[in-house]
Amino acid sequence: MTNTAHHEGTRVPLTITRAIATFGISVVGFMTANLIPVMILALADLGYSATGAGTLMTACLLLSALSCLATSRWTARNGRYLVARVGLALAALGFGAAAIVPDPLVAGIGIVLAGIGSGGAVAAGGAALAALRNPDRASGISGFTNRGIVAIVLFIIPAVGIAMGSAFGILAGLALVALAVVHWLPASPAQPVPSTVQASPASGRPSRLEMIAGFGLLACFAVWALGEDSLWAVAAVMGEQQAGLDETGMGLVLSLSTLGGLLASAIISLWGPKIGRTAPLVVALLAGAALKIASGFITDPQTYLVVIIAWNTIYIVAFLYVIAISAALDPTGRWSGPILGVYLVGSSFSPLFGTAVSSALGFQALGVILGGITLLVLVPLTLISRLSRRVERAGYASPAPENDFPKAAIA
Repeated sequence: MTNTAHHEGTRVPLTITRAIATFGISVVGFMTANLIPVMILALADLGYSATGAGTLMTACLLLSALSCLATSRWTARNGRYLVARVGLALAALGFGAAAIVPDPLVAGIGIVLAGIGSGGAVAAGGAALAALRNPDRASGISGFTNRGIVAIVLFIIPAVGIAMGSAFGILAGLALVALAVVHWLPASPAQPVPSTVQASPASGRPSRLEMIAGFGLLACFAVWALGEDSLWAVAAVMGEQQAGLDETGMGLVLSLSTLGGLLASAIISLWGPKIGRTAPLVVALLAGAALKIASGFITDPQTYLVVIIAWNTIYIVAFLYVIAISAALDPTGRWSGPILGVYLVGSSFSPLFGTAVSSALGFQALGVILGGITLLVLVPLTLISRLSRRVERAGYASPAPENDFPKAAIA
């Protein structure tokens, strides 16, 4: 029996129910990172200082990252349902308490618990993504869903008024909805798939090369996250002080960046399998590095606006391809489970890094350093991407006669 035959059926088609559960749970788990600005404003109304609110939300993100990393091994096995349920229940309870009880201490404890729970949800959703066919397309749809839901939530909260009830209550409600569909998550394959470079096909374990690639991917993604989010942390200040961009311009950057992210993820979800994985990733990383370097030298507000929007769009492309690589490397979710956790680790240090470097060395030096970080991870990410394609082609695709979403009937 060949490797391919031995491991047929490890990945499953994307049906509507699997899409709702996998992408919905991931979005809810990662939503906190997207709502930080409005959450800090809401906490200020409760009596928190700006520093206190920022510290609390940083702690929430770090605990979410650590929880994701701690539970990722379980979610790659049969524990993903339990981790998802416990995590979403904690998120609903913690954010619900913060929304309902007007007490700073209760809100703080609730947000910390919710952060821990969100990490479990991120790990479960990320691991489930690896069980789906066509990792590029699945990652693209996941990114489109994330950007779309975040855009809707960021529209609703200011519309009803930024307060504890809106900022944290909506997220608690989404966690409850996601909790109800956990059973739709695709299960972990019973047998991890070996690649053609594995020494023992019958062992069902990844090869040493795959393990090195997986850990290398996690390390590169954390470093890359630090570089990307450091620019975002100082983008408004840089735009104001160096390019003369006003608040209206930054608002336009936010809205058009969301639109760019939606378009980029839609393109990947529709044409990802046709355009490949490695070449688009290399182009995105090179373009991203050039745009980050350019951002530090631009003094014209319109040009700065265009550069930041283009960088944000390119960023989403690279982000989604790294997620696809993590899913392709192992169908059990060994790497796609913790991938967002390591991103949050790198992201949580980015405000400190971005502000410290720009204050000490200036915006031009910051742009060069951040571009250099991207170029630093370019070569290892390229090599890992090529390996992920080899691993995927070694027999991960399922021959089951089911159609891919959206043509599949609801299971």
